[in-house]
Amino acid sequence: MTLLEAIQLGDPVFNIVVFALFVVGTLTVVIKVTANQAKSAGSFYTGGASFSGTQNGFAIAGDYLSAASFLGIVGAIAFNGYDGLLYSIGFLVAWLVALLLVAEPLRNTGKYTMADVLSFRMKQKPVRLAAAISTLAISFFYLLAQMAGAGGLVSLLLGLSGELAQNIVIVVVGVLMIAYVLIGGMKGTTWVQMIKAVLLIAGAGIMTVWVLALFGFNLDALMGEAVRINDKPAMLSPGDKYKDPIGFISLSIALVLGTAGLPHVLMRFYTVPTAKEARKSVTWAIGLIGAFYLFTLVLGYGAAALVTQATIAELPGKANAAAPALAFFLPGKGMPGTIFLAVIAGVAFATILAVVAGLTITASASFAHDIYNSVLKDGKADPAIERRVATSTVLVIGALAIFGGIFAKSMNIAFLVALAFAVAASANLPSILYSLYWKRFNTQGSLWSIYAGLISSLTLIIFSPAVSTPMGAAKPLASAMFPSASFAWFPYDNPAIVSVPLAFFAGWLGTVLSKEVSDPGKAAEMEVRSMTGAGADGAIAH
Repeated sequence: MTLLEAIQLGDPVFNIVVFALFVVGTLTVVIKVTANQAKSAGSFYTGGASFSGTQNGFAIAGDYLSAASFLGIVGAIAFNGYDGLLYSIGFLVAWLVALLLVAEPLRNTGKYTMADVLSFRMKQKPVRLAAAISTLAISFFYLLAQMAGAGGLVSLLLGLSGELAQNIVIVVVGVLMIAYVLIGGMKGTTWVQMIKAVLLIAGAGIMTVWVLALFGFNLDALMGEAVRINDKPAMLSPGDKYKDPIGFISLSIALVLGTAGLPHVLMRFYTVPTAKEARKSVTWAIGLIGAFYLFTLVLGYGAAALVTQATIAELPGKANAAAPALAFFLPGKGMPGTIFLAVIAGVAFATILAVVAGLTITASASFAHDIYNSVLKDGKADPAIERRVATSTVLVIGALAIFGGIFAKSMNIAFLVALAFAVAASANLPSILYSLYWKRFNTQGSLWSIYAGLISSLTLIIFSPAVSTPMGAAKPLASAMFPSASFAWFPYDNPAIVSVPLAFFAGWLGTVLSKEVSDPGKAAEMEVRSMTGAGADGAIAH
């Protein structure tokens, strides 16, 4: 009996029970911790800023260690070796940029969303609108990755096959995502993130030790077996997948700079009461995330050695199923493998639910707070009505995520997240850095930077090999979202090498060409608050 047959013939009733336990357990936590929560917009967005740095560090790790980390990166390493590990290294190094340049100043200056910082000393309406549009676009790309992972993962967990089954799973994930956010808001979502982070890191750690034990704790022996059994020496040759150095640099720019511009990660800094706790939360997050990414190297090569690339390629979700398939194989065939597969897949599914909930609440907060309240109602919206707008937005975002996830379900989710990172690094990071560190920066510069980064990155993605087959290609590109179409003229999968420098340049050019002079009082206030935290604590609504 092959691994594929064993998974398909596994006990679906048992798998469904484990799946249901994770959903019911996490929903119970959400309901319990939010039972007495105030129903204000502030509590919905920030959870009352009531979390400690340690708690928020676990929550950030939970938010950051998405389906791309557990499923996509393990799958990428299983098929590409060192080149797949690039994602782990890039995602981890990115935290240094976030820690050193963005985390604390952002928390000190803002209140609910990234747009609070970008509009602090600018004209409110146009900047908030631009920032909200950027946040919604990035959140949608990131949601695509999580929904794509959910389709393959739960199909594997429940022994389902075929596109219709995966589409149904994506719909179910979308409905559960909406339920998490509507019931719990930021507070409930944060608790789910913390629980999920503990489960995910513990599960990955157990699998890592188990795999190493099978090879005498000899990493060289593990890698050698992966190469031998798959007859793929390129797994030990860095750069084999990225033969074009420009494409490699473009991907690296997106990975390293993207985190500091991700709105759902930046919003986490508003859930702690002080700047000190914000620093503490990032320190905890780096430790937890760093440990996890070290695990992915062992898990990826372990999946290649013990499961084999050929078997993984036949599973629902293909490369994205490498980690769950390894969980099935480790204990051996039969009930032990079925139990461990169900538990690890259940943890991975909890990972997806928690991340999509965090993304959804960020997007809904951005629309309700930045567009409805600040742009349409001049900052005078009734808080109760603003919260209702936020919850209505959740429904719309959920529907869009379901629709997009169905089209993106066959793509590697680490790759999809890299595209979201490219948009974040292009549309958000230049404007954030200019706002925090350049006193001359003004409204026109902010708008030019945001829109130049957003439009250029999205345009280049649409016309890249990630979406369609390159024009003039001899045969369809199987890895493209629409392989039968052929309108790609941009040669690289990731647009960051063009869009990030363009956004920085547009921000500078728009500023120097504008006659607007920033309010020196506001600039001084922002500098003092961002660097020292003085006056910041009162900005966070409880």
